[in-house]
Amino acid sequence: MPRTRPSLVHAPSVAPLVAPLAALLLAFPIFTAPLAAQVADAPALHATIDRRAAELEAKVVAWRRDIHQHPELSFQEVRTAKLVADHLRALGLEVSTGVGGHGVVGLLKGGKPGPVVALRADMDALPVTEVVDLPFKSAVRAVYNGQETGVMHACGHDNHVAILMGTAELLAGMKASLPGTVKFIFQPAEEGPPVGGAGPMIEAGVLENPKVDAIFGLHVGPGPLGTVGWRGGATAAAADQFRIVVRGKQTHGAYPSAGIDPIVIGSQIVLGLQTIISRQSNLITAPAVLTVGAFHAGLRENIIPDSAWMIGTVRTLDAGMRTDILDRLKRTAESIAQSAGASAEVHIERGYPVTMNDAPLALRMMPSLQRVVGAAQLFESQPGTAGEDFSRYAEKVPGFFFGLGVAPKGSDPRTVAPNHSPLFVADEAALPIGVRLMASVAVDYLIGETRVQP
Repeated sequence: MPRTRPSLVHAPSVAPLVAPLAALLLAFPIFTAPLAAQVADAPALHATIDRRAAELEAKVVAWRRDIHQHPELSFQEVRTAKLVADHLRALGLEVSTGVGGHGVVGLLKGGKPGPVVALRADMDALPVTEVVDLPFKSAVRAVYNGQETGVMHACGHDNHVAILMGTAELLAGMKASLPGTVKFIFQPAEEGPPVGGAGPMIEAGVLENPKVDAIFGLHVGPGPLGTVGWRGGATAAAADQFRIVVRGKQTHGAYPSAGIDPIVIGSQIVLGLQTIISRQSNLITAPAVLTVGAFHAGLRENIIPDSAWMIGTVRTLDAGMRTDILDRLKRTAESIAQSAGASAEVHIERGYPVTMNDAPLALRMMPSLQRVVGAAQLFESQPGTAGEDFSRYAEKVPGFFFGLGVAPKGSDPRTVAPNHSPLFVADEAALPIGVRLMASVAVDYLIGETRVQP
């Protein structure tokens, strides 16, 4: 698909702001009650999480390698969904399949009453031919957009699925101690904008019956191994697509004045679109990106064709800028084409909205992240211009989406291949860390919410 996803985890350039943020947490009564209430039961539960995550590491690694070797494109996650569903059933969970497509949902009811927390992992792979020489390298081929291509978990979703499978087994073993319910959401088609898989799962009721109080998710990326990047507010950009068709007039390449050249006009449009970001958008408000990812026209060197077309993406982190840039895109393309006697048909598909982390929830869960990775490995990240389907859930319920660094040990995170690259590699040492993170935020949320009940 014509988008790239930079890592949600970046090497920190300053010391983590853990101490000031911890002080901020303690300064507000809304946070002190849940955090203080965890003292009684939390140490024993955390010790169980750590121990079980270590015991499950071999299983999680095996699942990840199996999923990596058998990747499936968006809306085609049949094998992966079955693997997940069979595992959840074996754990004794209530399992629903075919949710919003190939989605799988597992429901774990704890031994005590309490709130409902959801944990989400995405299952689909990308049309990328893997070039890394791994023993479990993908050899899967498929047809995408009319072209044969390899299929690879180049975005790391194989890690997400394996981590959540391990988290499900870990928490199922703690069922009697859990005050509330955990809903495990295995989502298809995160890489399939503008529709994606989250929207159809929400329409199918994934956040209801029982109603979800909060949802958590993580994303692996080429940050330093074992680091966690988090933030409140906007964390991933809105991702919109556009297609522009320029209609000119075909003629002999030796007599351009007898026609209207859509290639030249299209080229002017490509350059004109760049000024929307560089000269017309207030980037002090928020970053924005406009990229033309493909341009096609003509078949022969001496024929000026009658049309040309281009496709691209717009990434924004502010709702007002999003609308303004899309309006300017349409006006710019149509006006440039009209000035040359051609026409431009502009089609815009609004995709995933901005991923907005619930700020109080993000602050509240920061101690859970710090306990797992340590203060030196936890940092407040900057918002990224990648798009993320987790945004659909966070529109409906409080959500917290954070990043986990998986750059191979000993590598330079600044130079390793990013997500969506055929060279992307995730260090499997991060897998048990991911399990501990997901289990910890779930358990700590349930305990905190339960203890503030009158």
